Amino acid sequence: MFSSKRLPVIASLFFVLCFGFLVGFWMPDDDEYFALRKNFQIFGAIYEELVTGYVDPLNPETIMRTGIDAMLQNLDPYTNFFDEADNGDIDIITRGRYGGVGLNVGVRNGRFTVVAPVEGASGYIQGVKAGDLILEADGQDVKDMSITDLRNILRGEPGTAVSIKVSREGTSEPIDFTLTREDVELKNVTHFGFIGEGSDKGIGYVKLERFAQDASKETREAIVAMQEQGNLKGLILDLRGNPGGLLSAAVEISQFFVPHGATIVSTKGKLATSERVFKSTVKPIAPDLPLVILIDNISASASEIVAGAIQDHDRGVIIGVPSFGKGLVQIVKPLPYNTSLKMTTAKYFIPSGRSIQAIDYKFHDGDFEEIPDSLRRTFQTEAGRLVKDGRGIEPDIEVLAGNQSELEQALTRKAAFFFFANHFAATHSEIPANFVVDDAVYNAFKQWLQDENFTYRTGAERAADELADHLSAMAYDETSDELEILQRAIAEEKAADFTRHENQLKERIRTEILARYYGDTAQVEASLTHDLQYKEAVTVLLDNKRYKNTLRP
Repeated sequence: MFSSKRLPVIASLFFVLCFGFLVGFWMPDDDEYFALRKNFQIFGAIYEELVTGYVDPLNPETIMRTGIDAMLQNLDPYTNFFDEADNGDIDIITRGRYGGVGLNVGVRNGRFTVVAPVEGASGYIQGVKAGDLILEADGQDVKDMSITDLRNILRGEPGTAVSIKVSREGTSEPIDFTLTREDVELKNVTHFGFIGEGSDKGIGYVKLERFAQDASKETREAIVAMQEQGNLKGLILDLRGNPGGLLSAAVEISQFFVPHGATIVSTKGKLATSERVFKSTVKPIAPDLPLVILIDNISASASEIVAGAIQDHDRGVIIGVPSFGKGLVQIVKPLPYNTSLKMTTAKYFIPSGRSIQAIDYKFHDGDFEEIPDSLRRTFQTEAGRLVKDGRGIEPDIEVLAGNQSELEQALTRKAAFFFFANHFAATHSEIPANFVVDDAVYNAFKQWLQDENFTYRTGAERAADELADHLSAMAYDETSDELEILQRAIAEEKAADFTRHENQLKERIRTEILARYYGDTAQVEASLTHDLQYKEAVTVLLDNKRYKNTLRP
């Protein structure tokens, strides 16, 4: 990135640019100005001396990046530097789009796996399928790559090409694809409609995945489309797993529900320009529609602004578990050489005046601490309900997502449902839309697990082994018969888990298989049939008395 001959010029220019930027927004006093100039000159001098005179050759870019990372590591985790290779992530955060081939790639059981191709993008059109294992990318073996390395290869300038080689269940030879990178647009609203238990009762559902550039437009279109069907009696806005995004998108979506002129969020920071109050500037499109917001411990930032505004104005019922608790505002500042700085500049406060920030980073020493209960303050919603700060958005009705058995957790860790669905799809050309997992499919799943040598250890097994080791160390040989009886009983209970948890496991298999034939929409709809939080939302919306009582002090 930097030539050693140009280091003094670059350092001087960088200082002028940084100082000019700072002066434009904040004029330091004499002491701060002196400290800024002094330490910047020291840093620049050390950097120049190291790169030009150190005994071994140094990479100027690497050593500068090390310095930047060290400078940022003691701040909050949301202040990040993006170099040219990482800058595509900024477009995903802000615009919901990036240059690439449209493959969502993840690690499943230690292998780079296509989780889902983006509909309409090059990978989808060329025939790459969910479950394909990526063997090579751009002619390079991927086994020693990180997931970031692979994604950087697949992304790039629209119009350019990249080749991949994949292994597919049911196909004896690897398959080669030549894909064209393009401007891939990710949907913010990934599903909406009348589905599941609410389908014939007028309960609409909107799954909002992210708050990128078109989030409010897509959400509006979803709500209006259901309103035009003439039967929308209640709405579930699902923000679970939504880590946030643009503040402006959160404000615009909140405006769909809260009264005109109502405060949605305010921000306060070091600079005068960071202190703003955002109010609804339009009439809501659904002013009286009964509303439930679903949240979980991943719902953060913009998700919490929407949920907080709805809660503080008593406009809807929040269901789920406490949200993540991110009350810090970031802006993205472009830097030279196509790099960027995402920097925390303010804190935001929802209408009651409370902060939802759950972690305190103020000491800037690399440590952080949760805000203790003793320092949490009590506020009131518009109707007088008591709410507290410092712990994210706490739901009006807390509903856990449901406990998974140890067997289900082990199957999930091994991506067994995912890979069995690949196996099933390779041997069944089609299935009906109302497909269910019968005993034959379930037995095929268990046989497949056996063929794959699936094993796992339960907590009881580990405890019994620890007990055996302890007894052996204490020379309690006379207890061996009793220990063997215990271990045999544990093994019998473990074997019975496939029967005990059969219904839940069948639903997990069904959900994954439907995705292979009917896409993400079918997968979402199938997952909601055994979603306890969604079921509770439907129940609350259908019980008008309970809905209203939940919103009273």
